[in-house]
Amino acid sequence: MAYWLFKSEPNTWGWDQQMAKGEEGEQWDGVRNYQARNNMRKMKLGEKGFFYHSVNEKQIVGIIEVCAEVHPDTTDDTGKWECVDIKAVKPVKTPVTLEDCKNHPELGNMILVNNSRLSVQPVSDEEWKIVCEMAGVDP
Repeated sequence: MAYWLFKSEPNTWGWDQQMAKGEEGEQWDGVRNYQARNNMRKMKLGEKGFFYHSVNEKQIVGIIEVCAEVHPDTTDDTGKWECVDIKAVKPVKTPVTLEDCKNHPELGNMILVNNSRLSVQPVSDEEWKIVCEMAGVDP
């Protein structure tokens, strides 16, 4: 199973809004970056990820699950952009900040640490375990 990280500006789409969507989830639309889109193309139903508040907060606030595999992004009129749907699984007990990740010696290769602008990114098995531990949730 692969793991992922989804970044969003909380004033655009925040964790509370994601939680409110319940089991139906929400399409992760509006992504206009080829690398992020290609990451979504690799996702499988049931894979988990971190929900990350970007901009001012810069912290992981929840765990999500892919609830629909890649499909056309309904906000795109060109037909070249795709997305997945995600649903909230649970909030983390302790938010994990970007600074926390940067300061952890075993997370030095994490994409979030090295390319914090990429909105949809893979997370390694080891990174998943470490961040879940930092966040106070079971991996």
